[in-house]
Amino acid sequence: MERFFRLKENKTNMQTEIIAGITTFMTMAYIIFVNPNILSAAGMDFGAVMTATALAAGIATILMGLVTNYPFALASGMGLNAFFAFVVAPIAGWQIALGAVFISGIVFFLLSVLRIIDVIDFAVPVSLKRAISAGIGLFIAFIGLQGAGVIVGSPATQVTLGDLNAPGVMLSLIGLAIIAILMARRVKGAILLGILITTVIGMFMGIARTPAGIGDIIGRPASLLPVLGQLDIRGALGLGFMLIFAFVFVDVFDTMGTLMGTAARAGFLDKEGRLPKIKNAMLVDAVGTAGGALLGTSTVTTYVESAAGISEGGRTGLTSLVTGVLFLLALFLAPLAGLVPPQATAPALIIVGVLMVGGVAGINFEDFTEAFPAFLTLLFMPLAFSIADGIAIGFLAYPIVKAVSGRAKEVHWFVYVLAVVSFIHFFL
Repeated sequence: MERFFRLKENKTNMQTEIIAGITTFMTMAYIIFVNPNILSAAGMDFGAVMTATALAAGIATILMGLVTNYPFALASGMGLNAFFAFVVAPIAGWQIALGAVFISGIVFFLLSVLRIIDVIDFAVPVSLKRAISAGIGLFIAFIGLQGAGVIVGSPATQVTLGDLNAPGVMLSLIGLAIIAILMARRVKGAILLGILITTVIGMFMGIARTPAGIGDIIGRPASLLPVLGQLDIRGALGLGFMLIFAFVFVDVFDTMGTLMGTAARAGFLDKEGRLPKIKNAMLVDAVGTAGGALLGTSTVTTYVESAAGISEGGRTGLTSLVTGVLFLLALFLAPLAGLVPPQATAPALIIVGVLMVGGVAGINFEDFTEAFPAFLTLLFMPLAFSIADGIAIGFLAYPIVKAVSGRAKEVHWFVYVLAVVSFIHFFL
């Protein structure tokens, strides 16, 4: 362990790394319950998706630790799983959606190898990057509010407030309050603990099923066969550029932002503010996405919750190794996942939305040419119920508003290309 992970060189020890790995797992283990709930809405088998989620997270996280020696963890990303289940799958089916995820992973891999990502990163304005992140947060929160029954459809106003006295809605509101309190008090694993506590309360309310014995908590992993290798790559190629681009774009910039942010907290950045071995980390993320699609889950990406383990002193890949092993052990908690009602996971989506919407702080609203495209991106994602449409409207509006204000030279040529693609996406 010492020789491989260079613990002393990184000013850490095995005990610290193990604690850090456990901490990271606790903060992101909620995805084991939330992801199957979201993807099952697309018609996928709940148990199989849970197995795929834990397996993909465990393998990708262990791979990250072994290849880069960084304490980063990966799992199916929030936002992209909602895009998968509520936008792409209803249009084309979940098999084609898995195919799109696989293609995006391959494209991500090629972009990383050829270093084209650096060009894209330089070309895309910060305001749109921030708006896309925040817009996805609003999109996720909207889905959570719908799942909780707090927001329902209305013939007159499209959406309206649901019946807050309904038992299921009350349970979701209780769960939201619990997670919010735990988050406010900086309790580690707040989202996971909130889901479990809400599930127990739901048992007393008669909403969640009460376990009859240890067999309802621990057991053999659910079969992976209903989703394993079920991706339709040929069908995905017919989806159109913008849908595939949305998968790639969000994964690339979410990963880059997470890597740089957590690396800065860990002190990994060099004097020029760059992360050594970032290419290797991006490649692992890309492999995780493609591999996850083969297993039967949505886009696998690096988690910002990795910062929790870093805050506990995690500085090497041993932290990732511990987190990954815990994900693999979580495979045997499949029966427990079956006890968690949707009303217990809906609050988690709302809280994740809160965490993501903070990206608006990086948008310069004093400059209308930056604010207007960003605002449209924020607005379109939840209201059009589409991450792809939100991205497209932002890239279409940005060069137009810059050009008419006499600032066309501020726009990179690549953004003009994306504007043309966005125009085709909407009108042709």
